[in-house]
Amino acid sequence: MRITGGWLKGRTLPDKKLNLRPTTNRAKQGLLNMLNHRIDWVSCKALDLFGGTGNLTFEMASRGCLRVTAVEISKKNSNFIRQNLMRLGLNNVQVIRGNALSFLQNTHESWTLIFCDPPYDFKNYDTIIKLIFDNRLLIKDGLLVIEHSRRTSFSSSNYYIEQRKYGEVNFSFFGYNGML
Repeated sequence: MRITGGWLKGRTLPDKKLNLRPTTNRAKQGLLNMLNHRIDWVSCKALDLFGGTGNLTFEMASRGCLRVTAVEISKKNSNFIRQNLMRLGLNNVQVIRGNALSFLQNTHESWTLIFCDPPYDFKNYDTIIKLIFDNRLLIKDGLLVIEHSRRTSFSSSNYYIEQRKYGEVNFSFFGYNGML
């Protein structure tokens, strides 16, 4: 795993066998290049649901996010993220070990950017979108990004903006104003 931008650009982290499908470097780079033009990283509060390896968490923190919260249900994976945070010297990241849906139901915070990368066979995408927008967990000009397979479409959502494809990886974007 390699960090592709920010003050930690080029740093590599151990590639531990975590039984996950991490976002490819090509897709991650494409997504972050796009977000660089839309997000003021220095004032950004970001939420990484389904933190996995922490790949996107580290990228957002490296780009100067004010604060990043990573939610990961697996003890092994959340410990892996914490170990790498220490290794990298990042102090703007909070790791919460827990279920993403439960977290969304119980939090009262709001974020500038919410990144959601559940397993591709995840069945509760609509629940996540509903919880985020009904509970105002995204700031007015914020952005929700969901990584998903090509078999999933969100175009009927009231908050849907657009979809971008990077090889087999698809990102759908959502916001209150319906436009990027």
